[in-house]
Amino acid sequence: MKARIGIIGTGWVGTSVAFSTLQAGHAGELWLYDQRSAVAEGEAMDLADGAAFYPRCRVQAVPLEKMREADIVVLAAGRNGRPDETRLALLRDNARIAAGLGRALQGFGGILIVVTNPVDVLTRVVQAASGLPLERVIGTGTLLDTARLRERLAVRLGVAPQSVHAQVVGEHGDSSVPLWAGARVGGVALRDWPGWQAGEEATMAQAVRRAAYEVIQRKGATNHAIGLVTAKLIGCIVNDERQLLPVSRVQDNGVALSLPALVGASGAHQITAPAMDRAEREALVASSELLDRAFRSLSE
Repeated sequence: MKARIGIIGTGWVGTSVAFSTLQAGHAGELWLYDQRSAVAEGEAMDLADGAAFYPRCRVQAVPLEKMREADIVVLAAGRNGRPDETRLALLRDNARIAAGLGRALQGFGGILIVVTNPVDVLTRVVQAASGLPLERVIGTGTLLDTARLRERLAVRLGVAPQSVHAQVVGEHGDSSVPLWAGARVGGVALRDWPGWQAGEEATMAQAVRRAAYEVIQRKGATNHAIGLVTAKLIGCIVNDERQLLPVSRVQDNGVALSLPALVGASGAHQITAPAMDRAEREALVASSELLDRAFRSLSE
């Protein structure tokens, strides 16, 4: 099925999402909106000029109200993080924007994907403002952190990233929780892999958490990897793939954070509890509490 995909925000991230989505062939129509209407129009024109090199899709800039007709809307509006600025430090600036967009999309019949940081808190903000069912407001969450962990483990172990089965849960940020206890490489427990030392885990976890800071210090923003991540998530929804992915959504305790969820055409369902040791469970509780405090700080 070719879907109508809307992207709100045509900055670094929004345009990377658009490019990756076009290349993946998920969209029959791709709609772009930005408060800077000329920028959205220019990006649409630029992308449309490459139509000979991606699967058939009509690309155009549209007004915000048109987004209500889309099957999937990606929220990528907001400012980027500054060098060494935590994602949570972005909160007040981007929460105001996210809440306004959520209200504008009340009654929307499709699925919202939140990309803007801090993505977990903003997923909660958007869900509350839009009033949409929990399963239809999905943050990209730790899907990117998980990709970063798999890539670094693959390099360290000399295998393909596709052979590494490890994930990160909790906050997409400094309190993220890599799940070492359940990590597998080609069916073998990571902690049983020849040459792997448990002492490496803390160093690698910190490298994954610092990845965005390192990119931002050098080029000002992260955009390409999150574009690929978002296109992957769009594909799971459009094709009803029902993959278990670590994405962010409002959980039963009211906090939005990442846990493995079954992602398909109707959203993110069937939250699963992955294998964790005691330290990982405690870290996940701490991450949840941090995110809850951040959300509640918006009303102070």
